[in-house]
Amino acid sequence: MPLIGWPQNSDEKSNDVEKEEEKTKTDKKSYYTKRGEEDAKFEQQFNAESDKKEKEFWKEQKAYEKDLKKRDKKAYKAYKRGKQDAYKEHYRHCDHHCHHSEYYYNHASYYYHGYHNHYYYEMQPRYRRTGIRVKTPSVRIGF
Repeated sequence: MPLIGWPQNSDEKSNDVEKEEEKTKTDKKSYYTKRGEEDAKFEQQFNAESDKKEKEFWKEQKAYEKDLKKRDKKAYKAYKRGKQDAYKEHYRHCDHHCHHSEYYYNHASYYYHGYHNHYYYEMQPRYRRTGIRVKTPSVRIGF
C-alpha cells in the first residue's frame, strides 16, 4: 500500500527534487537581492569617524563583492540588482542635504549611472576656454 504524500515513482521523485532546487534558487535570489538593498541603505547612511576608517570600509565592501562574484555569480547578480534598485531610489531624493563622501560617489556610480555625473562633476574641475589671448614679447639671446 503506497503512503500518501510520498512519490510513487522515480519521475515524481525527480519532479519533487527539481521543485525543491527551484525553491532554493528563488530563496537564495531573494535573500541576496534583499541583502544588496540593505547594504546599499547602510552605505547611504554610513558616516565614518575618519578618512582612514572610511577608506577601510569601502575596501572591505569591494572585497566582499569581489568574493561573492567569485563564489556564486547568480547570487552576485541578485545582490547587484538589489543595490542598483536601492541606489536608484536614493538618487531620486538625494540632493544637497545628503552629505556623501568621494568614496560613496565613486562606489555608487558603479551601481547607478546618475551618480556618475555627480561624482565627476564634483570631483573634476571644469575648464573653459575664453577668447582672451595674452601676447608676450619674444626675447632672443645671441652669442
